[in-house]
Amino acid sequence: MIHLANRPLSRRTVLQAATVGAAGISPALRSLVHAAGSDAPEKKEVRIGFIPLTDCASVVMASVLGLDQKHGVKIIPTKESSWAGVRDKLVNGELDFAHVLYGLVYGVHLGLGGPKKDMAVLMNLNQNGQAITLSKKLADKGAVNGAGLAKLMAAEPREYTFAQTFPTGTHAMWLYYWLAAHGIDPIQGAKVITVPPPQMVANMRIGNMDGFCVGEPWNHRAIIDGIGVTAATSQEIWQNHPEKVLGTTSDFVKKYPNTARAVTAAIIEAGQWIDASLSNKTRMAETIAGKSYVNTSVDAINQRILGRYQNGMGKTWDDPNHMKFYNEGAANFPYLSDGMWFLTQHKRWGLLKDHPDYLGVARQINQVELYKQAATAAKAALPKSELRSSKLIDGVVWDGKNPKQYADSFKIKA
Repeated sequence: MIHLANRPLSRRTVLQAATVGAAGISPALRSLVHAAGSDAPEKKEVRIGFIPLTDCASVVMASVLGLDQKHGVKIIPTKESSWAGVRDKLVNGELDFAHVLYGLVYGVHLGLGGPKKDMAVLMNLNQNGQAITLSKKLADKGAVNGAGLAKLMAAEPREYTFAQTFPTGTHAMWLYYWLAAHGIDPIQGAKVITVPPPQMVANMRIGNMDGFCVGEPWNHRAIIDGIGVTAATSQEIWQNHPEKVLGTTSDFVKKYPNTARAVTAAIIEAGQWIDASLSNKTRMAETIAGKSYVNTSVDAINQRILGRYQNGMGKTWDDPNHMKFYNEGAANFPYLSDGMWFLTQHKRWGLLKDHPDYLGVARQINQVELYKQAATAAKAALPKSELRSSKLIDGVVWDGKNPKQYADSFKIKA
């Protein structure tokens, strides 16, 4: 018999209380629930959707290394063809979780351009590691970076086409921010189209776009194939920016809180493993390059995850701010300010008509308390604050303290 506040509680009572969901349990009772063994995952097998990108690695490796089973759950990675498909399968329950674009989760929660469903961000999967590629044809005319592109577009006016991967997603926001930082209006001064990540290189090869923003390995693949150059990395736009997240629906978290916590802990541990050594990164690259996952050459993946960059025009450099999957816990924490930033950009570019309750929405979506529990289980470091401060490429500081003012402050906006 367990006692709480001088009242006896049977094991059965404690276990029944656990089924209510973590949100309705006091910290003291939750600790008893865990002690009684009822924190076991309610669902033993979960389907996690992913798009063929390098940053699906921690989801894949959690399964491959058996870290999922260590936490009492089996992860089935499910390869998807587009972010729209991931969105639809999350909303209708075909997928339990997904490796997914941060801004996509927020867009669905607010019903931007598609189905509206209460959503949840359980953790950030990675930082950095995306890029903006310009076609070799543009590079040959001097458009090798933002300033060169702006100069060419002014000298040779025509309709320039750029691709991103999803209207509310990270790649759209990096592309828009980068163009605007160089004086190019991405809404009025260019044509922007949506293309799934694995189709970017093929579309550039046949001349469908002048540039694109996407995750790796597709920027490096464009260099290998001789059709594109890297004009900017996303870490140049925002050092240690948030990228993909582990997303699910709010309903799933409420119904299966222990499963959500276990899956999050397993993926945190996978990120720790990837970042721990060169040999681990090499094994990861060899694994995810396979047909079941990214389906590309190991060479297309392994250079940039080690920070070894080339731009396709002879320049090479070592970038300490390459893709990180753990980064002493900073890569994984679902900072409220990160989620709020995407809302400010959705407002900036007209995706949101009015200012939302920035902090309120971020608190609804980002499952900070559940993440802290998972991080404790994975022995992961936690930051001191749920907000963080960063200076972006244009010199503007974002700290989450006045999102309305920040969103309205940009000279170029919709």
